[in-house]
Amino acid sequence: MSAQSAASSAAKKKTSKKKVAKKTAKKVAKKATKKTTKKATKKKTAKKTGKRDLGDYSLVVVESPSKAKTIKKYLGKGYQVVASNGHIKDLPKSKLGVDIDDNFNIDLVPITGKGDKIARICELAKDAQTVFLAPDMDREGEAIAHHIAEEIRSPRKVHRVVFNAVTKTAVRKAIEEPTALNAHMYDSQKTRRVLDRLVGYKISPILWDKVQRGISAGRVQSVALRIIVDREQEIKDFVPEQWFSIHGTSSKSDIDFEVKYYGEEATKKTELTDQDFVNKILSDVKGKKLNVQNVKKRERKQNPTPPFTTSKLQQEASNKLGFTAKRTMMVAQKLYEGIEITGHSLQGLITYMRTDSVRTEPESLQNLRTYIEEKYGKDHLSESPIEHKSRKSNSKVQDAHEAIRPTNLEFTPDVVKGDLEPDQFKLYELIWNKFISSQMAPAVIDQTTVILESEGHYFRANGSIVKFPGFRTVYLEAAAEKAKNKKGDDGSDSSSKNSILPDISEGEQLALKKPFEDLEHWTSPPPRYNEASLVKNLEEQGIGRPSTYASIISNIQDRGYVEKIENRFLPNELGIVVCRMLVESFPDVMDVTFTAKVEEQLDKIEEGEVKYKKFLKDFWKSFEVTLEKAKEEMKNLKKQNIPTGVNCLKCSDGEYQIKWGRNGQFLACSNYPDCNSTQDFKKDLDGNIHILPKNYFRDDCPTCNKRLEVKKGKYGRFVRCEEYPACDTTLAYTIDVTCPECKKGKFAEKKSRFGKFFYGCTSYPDCENALWSKPRKFDCEGCGYPLMLDRVTKREGHQLQCPKCKHKVDIEDTPFKEEAE
Repeated sequence: MSAQSAASSAAKKKTSKKKVAKKTAKKVAKKATKKTTKKATKKKTAKKTGKRDLGDYSLVVVESPSKAKTIKKYLGKGYQVVASNGHIKDLPKSKLGVDIDDNFNIDLVPITGKGDKIARICELAKDAQTVFLAPDMDREGEAIAHHIAEEIRSPRKVHRVVFNAVTKTAVRKAIEEPTALNAHMYDSQKTRRVLDRLVGYKISPILWDKVQRGISAGRVQSVALRIIVDREQEIKDFVPEQWFSIHGTSSKSDIDFEVKYYGEEATKKTELTDQDFVNKILSDVKGKKLNVQNVKKRERKQNPTPPFTTSKLQQEASNKLGFTAKRTMMVAQKLYEGIEITGHSLQGLITYMRTDSVRTEPESLQNLRTYIEEKYGKDHLSESPIEHKSRKSNSKVQDAHEAIRPTNLEFTPDVVKGDLEPDQFKLYELIWNKFISSQMAPAVIDQTTVILESEGHYFRANGSIVKFPGFRTVYLEAAAEKAKNKKGDDGSDSSSKNSILPDISEGEQLALKKPFEDLEHWTSPPPRYNEASLVKNLEEQGIGRPSTYASIISNIQDRGYVEKIENRFLPNELGIVVCRMLVESFPDVMDVTFTAKVEEQLDKIEEGEVKYKKFLKDFWKSFEVTLEKAKEEMKNLKKQNIPTGVNCLKCSDGEYQIKWGRNGQFLACSNYPDCNSTQDFKKDLDGNIHILPKNYFRDDCPTCNKRLEVKKGKYGRFVRCEEYPACDTTLAYTIDVTCPECKKGKFAEKKSRFGKFFYGCTSYPDCENALWSKPRKFDCEGCGYPLMLDRVTKREGHQLQCPKCKHKVDIEDTPFKEEAE
C-alpha cells in the first residue's frame, strides 16, 4: 500500500469515527430528551392523576357501582366514592374455615377477584382524612363495613353511615351524623354464616355418600324444602269429602237476587253432607213461599293496609305482576340505587327494600297526607295520621327501619315512566300506589243480610255495595282484587243476575222465580305453594329474613329438589327422599320451630342480649352428636331400589326400579345385569311415572358403533352409548357446527363454574375459541363469517348476530324459524 492510499484510508477512518461519534451523541441526546419528556409527562400526569391532585378528601365506600355513582353526584368535590361490589371477604371455599376447637374462630379470606378492589380501597383510605363506610343497613352490609375496616386498619378515621334512601338529603344527613360500627350486628352475621357453614359442610358430604354426589343441605333451605314436601304429603293423604249447597232465585221490583240455604236454625249454619237430607229440604220447600224473618243492614269500614315490607312486596309482586321473589328484589335494588331521570339525573326512587318495618318517618308522612288532600280531596284523606303497627313485637328492629316507599312524591309513576324499564315501572307503580293508599280514608261498604224461612228451613240473601271507595280508589290487595273480579264493578255480589238487593221488609213473603236446586261439591286438598304463598309461610313461621327469601326459593330449585309446574312448587323424588332422610337424622335442624328460634337468637345477638360464641358452642354440642349418629345410621340410598310397577321395555319379566346415579334418578330393570335397560322418566302432579322418549345423538358410538343417547347431567347435556354399562363410552354433547377458527373441532355445550352455559371448541387447548351463545351454521351477510349466534332480547325478539361485525338478522328470516318456534 502506498503512503498516499494509507493516508487516505486513515482519513476515512477518522471521518467514519467522527460520524459514529456524532450519531452516538445524537442518540444520547435523543434518549436524554425522551427521558426529560417522559419525566415531564410523568410530572404532568402526576399533577393530573397523582395523589396530590386529589387534594383533601373523605372516602365513602358503598356496595354497588350504581349507588357509588349516585352518591358521588350528591356529595361533589372533596369526596371520593368507591364501590366494594358486595362482600370482599368470606369463609374459604376449599375448607370449613371455622376452628371449632379454638373457640369458633373464623378464617376469612379475600374473595377470588377482589384483591385489586381491596388494594384500591386501602390506597384511597391511606390519604383520606375520614373514611365513611356506607354499605347497606342490614347484617350483611354491616359485615362488609367491618371487613373493609379490618383491611384499612385505621380505626380512628373510620365511621359508619347508613341511609334509608339514596337521596341527596338522606346521604348528606348521614355523612353529617356518622355512627360507630355495630359490633353486635356483625356478631349476628358471623353467627348466621358459621351456622350455615357448619350445617352445609358437615351434612352435605353425608348426602354425597348416601344419596348422590353434588347435592347439598342448608340450614334454612332444607327447612323450606320440608315445608313444600309436607304440603305434598298433605295433598297425597287428603281424602275428598262430598258436600252440597242449595240455591234459588227470588225477585222483587224487577230485581233478581240469589237465595241460599243456611241451616235448620236462623243463627246456626248447617253443613249439607247427606243427599237424602238435601232431597228432604228440596221436597219440603217445593212451591212454597219464603217468609222474611229479619233484615240486617250494617255499614262496614275497610281500613287501608300499611306500606310494603319486603315479604309483602314479594307476595304482591308475585300475585299481581307474576314476578318471582328474585326478580322483584333485583328490580327493587335498581330503583333503590338510582335511576337516570330526565331533567334530574340520577335519583334513588324508593327507600331501602330489605325491611320488616311498616313505619314511615314523620316528614314523609306529612308530605304524603298533603299530596292525598291535593290530589284526591279531603274526603279521601284519613281523619288523622294512621300509625301502622307491625305484627312482630320486636320494637328495636321496628324503629331502625322504614317501610318501602317512594323517596320523592314529585316523581309520580307518570313522570318517570319514560325513564324506567317495563319491570321497573310496574314495580314502582305498585310501591307508589300501596304507599299512597296507606294514609287514605277507609272504604265504606253497605252490607245487607236477609234471613228467610220456609217450612222450618232457613235461607239467606246477601248484598253489599261500596258506598265510598276511599283507599280502594288507589290500591286493592291481590286477594281483595281477586274477590272483586268475581263480583260486580261496584264490589257487590254478582253471582245472581242482579247484585243489588231490593228494599225488603220483615214479615214479607217472597216467591221464587227460579226454584231451589242442589249443587254437588267436593272438598279440595290444600293448594301447592306458589312464590307468594311460600314467602308468606316463611314469614309467618319465622324462617329466614326479608333479605333471604329470594335466595331460599332460588336455592331449592337450583339444587334440583323442587320443580315449578304451572307456577306451583312440586318436590321431585330427590327432594322428597333427601327431606325425609334429613328429618330422620337431623330432627332439630329440620324442625321449623327450632329454625325460627335460631332466627330469634340471631336477633338477640344483634341486640347484645346473647353472646354469639356461647350460642355457637351450645348449637355444636347437640349437632355434633347427631352428626356422628347420622354417619352410621342414615340409609344408603345408592344401594336401595324403589319399585315402580312399570314393566321393562326390553325384557319380558323385568320391572323398572328407581335407582340413583351420579347424575340423578333413572329407571333400571330389576333383572340387571342380565338386562341393562335404563330409561329417563318424569312424574306428573299425581305421582305417575312417564318414561321419556329416547333422544339419540346424530353420530354413532365410536367404540361399538351402537347409537349414542343424549343424557342430562349436573353440568348439562352429554352423550352416552345406549349399551351402557356394557359399553361405557361417554362424550361431550356437541353441536353440528365446525369451528371457523381451527376448521377442525365442533362446538361442545359446557357449563361454567358460575352455572352459565357456553360453547367451546373440542380442539381445546389447541383452539381456544369459545362462545357464550348458541352458534348456528349461517353465513353473515355483513362480513361473510360462516356462523352466527342466537340473540334474544325483549325489545328485538329472537335474532341471529354475527360475533365479528355484530350484524343482526331476525330468526324468522332464517332456516331456523320453525326450530325457534
